[in-house]
Amino acid sequence: MRVPLSWLREYVDLPATETGRDVQAKLVPAGLEVEAVEQLGAGLKGPLVVGKVLTIEELTEFKKPIRFCTVDVGPANGTGEPQEIVCGARNFAVGDKVVVVLPGAVLPGDFAIAARKTYGKTSHGMICSGDELGMGDDGTGGIIVLPPEFEVGTDAIELLELVDEVLDIAVTPDRGYCLSMRGIARETATAYGLPLRDPALLDVPPPNSYGYLVKVSDPRGCDRFTARTVTGLDPEARSPIWLRRRLQKAGMRPISLAVDVTNYVMLEVGQPLHAYDRSRIDGTIGVRRAEQGEKFTTLDGTKRVLDAEDLVITDNRGPIGLAGVMGGANTEIADAETDAETGRAKGTTDVVIEAAHFDPLSIARTARRHKLASEASKRFERGVDPEAASAAAQRTVDLLVLLAGGTAEAGVTEVIAPSAPRSISMGANHPDRVAGVEYGRETVVRRLQEVGCDVYGQDDLVVTVPSWRPDLAFPNDLAEEVIRLEGYENLPSTLPTPPSGRGLTGRQRLHRRVGRALAGAGYVEALNYPFIGNAVLDQFGLDADDARRRTVELVNPISDEEPALRTTLLPGLLGALRRNDGRGSHDLALFETGLVFRPTGDERKAVRLPVDRRPTDEEIAGIDATLPRQPRRAAVVLAGAREQAGWWGKGRPADWADAVEAARTIAREAGVELIIRGDRHAPWHPGRCAALYVTVNGTETLAGHAGELHPRVIKELHLPERSCAMEIELDVLEQAAGGAPPAPRISTFPVATQDVALVVPAGVASADVESALRAGAGELLESLRLFDVFTGEQLGEGKKSLAYALRFRAADRTLTVDEASAARDAAVALAAERTGAVLRGA
Repeated sequence: MRVPLSWLREYVDLPATETGRDVQAKLVPAGLEVEAVEQLGAGLKGPLVVGKVLTIEELTEFKKPIRFCTVDVGPANGTGEPQEIVCGARNFAVGDKVVVVLPGAVLPGDFAIAARKTYGKTSHGMICSGDELGMGDDGTGGIIVLPPEFEVGTDAIELLELVDEVLDIAVTPDRGYCLSMRGIARETATAYGLPLRDPALLDVPPPNSYGYLVKVSDPRGCDRFTARTVTGLDPEARSPIWLRRRLQKAGMRPISLAVDVTNYVMLEVGQPLHAYDRSRIDGTIGVRRAEQGEKFTTLDGTKRVLDAEDLVITDNRGPIGLAGVMGGANTEIADAETDAETGRAKGTTDVVIEAAHFDPLSIARTARRHKLASEASKRFERGVDPEAASAAAQRTVDLLVLLAGGTAEAGVTEVIAPSAPRSISMGANHPDRVAGVEYGRETVVRRLQEVGCDVYGQDDLVVTVPSWRPDLAFPNDLAEEVIRLEGYENLPSTLPTPPSGRGLTGRQRLHRRVGRALAGAGYVEALNYPFIGNAVLDQFGLDADDARRRTVELVNPISDEEPALRTTLLPGLLGALRRNDGRGSHDLALFETGLVFRPTGDERKAVRLPVDRRPTDEEIAGIDATLPRQPRRAAVVLAGAREQAGWWGKGRPADWADAVEAARTIAREAGVELIIRGDRHAPWHPGRCAALYVTVNGTETLAGHAGELHPRVIKELHLPERSCAMEIELDVLEQAAGGAPPAPRISTFPVATQDVALVVPAGVASADVESALRAGAGELLESLRLFDVFTGEQLGEGKKSLAYALRFRAADRTLTVDEASAARDAAVALAAERTGAVLRGA
């Protein structure tokens, strides 16, 4: 809501020295968010005067139309002689009154005016448009043409009210009454402790039986409808400058007198209005719900298909307005036109004024359904004062009579659904208990009366809420009004004493350790939205029965392309990988930890819990039962170089082994040993995919997968070649850990190292050989590392050599060579038995 300070002073007698910043400082503590105070006309310096165009010479020798004008500016130029000005605009003629800025003046934006030669002529000043003066769009798109009654030489700065301050206020949805000068003035008067001149306090004639016929078929959707008629309007009457300028300062564009008046009254009182051309209405005005599929063209020229829930204004032909949102093109106020035969002006001369009150929820849904937010719908959906409808209609009638020479018909139509004022019972000390401050009954009553409430009672108060405050419904709402008016800054700052806690859970500690470990290993955390669509699952090449295709669909997704909750972390991470690679970062190692959502099919529909008490444990358990399974996972993706090349040596590209090592890093943080086996699992390459197992309660359990992505997936997702990924379930690792991880044993005795090279068939996985060696070596084995893989003609076709370094150590003695060799031989023997391994060179 844009509030011109000059307009605000009409309703509150602010001190003459008060600036916009001063008013802002008063309104912000009262709960109004004043985002900015705009200084209109800042830096503007005259002379800026009214001039009369005497002559116009068309200069035709240039590419665009140029006019050389002489303008009478009176004594403003010091000589009284006509001022010579070059101008390119064409929306004015000889005899028109225009706004002229003379040399020596400065326009907004520090634009100094001086005489200068242009297009072969010397221009002594400029004929101004609204944009050049900082007035905004006036609808003409050209030079300001003033009414003929203004005298030549009149100061245009004062005439056009170019110097002012405008408060830009962000009104929260619960304070809809502040979307009007009346509401802001009420808050300002309260903040300053000054009386309010309420613009809605007008003498309104009572309703009678000879007003325009109105039939309301849906009193729940429209509980009040006021109709007034004004006849004999001058179709050529224009909005006066003061009205146009107030609309412009408030952020609205002047259109025509009738429309400008309704917009002005809406801004003043807060009641949206609509003016219908009476000659274009056929019969009784009605209010009803639309028929499903009914069609209707709104003022913006869009043909709309209506929904059965839409509330519409009708006549005998059908809809003439989308109630509370926008009027119809079939009853639009006609622009003034000159009849070619008679020379007389034609246009709308008789109007019917509508001032109604509509159901906020209905209007909000209609505006969103048709994606048609308007100034009217913005106010109706936040709550409009129903009691202001008749006053707003009267104010509109008065202005039309005054400005357009019309006549107000005596008929007054008011259709009102019976309703009673809302009352709230509240203890006088309730605001004290809410705020922790002793305000006292007198302060509570005084503050509630300042916001328009009627208050009765002593210890127990009965508060009747004013019609313009639909947001006041409960005792806490009233307490909030007292607290904000007394000042939030006066509330004591008391930190609550938290109960002693038990620290982080084991799950939380594991989550943090994993993040730190991956960051220490060179990975960068990337947080992604938890949404996916079927398209990426298709690109992954998942089978139709893959569990990752069973998703939880969102009712109101942010994007229609990603309407479901993720079942895997990889889509988001791979998307981040693709974006960073596309922006020039080619050596990437990203990780993410978070929840995935796996529905089991046993979820039930959630029930709405009460808000007047704490839910029972059974009710909370019932809500939990409606949720899908949400395991916590960790995932990494890699591309480009894992080790950079430099003077220290050659670099190394990231490969599947790095993805597996990331899984081992995570497993070590959980105190779990991974079991690695080859696997075929989308979206990984079938020959470079490892299944990650852990032992849970004596049973091998799949925890995740790691490896290089399938070339087809890389192509579909536009990823770098040989991209790798790993995903593992942290909850499974936590289960496998079975409590706190054991501390490592540190022996003071030396290590005995034995190397062994085994020849195995090419199809045997190194992990299987490693598993056999570990089992055969026994308790003396401290570590085992694969350090070389060799293939060649000397081994024979279909063979490969795997070289391992085995480290043996005893906790209580120094091992002999025979003991280390015996352990090595036992390991080799078991590997030979399980995998067919043969010692190389044997």
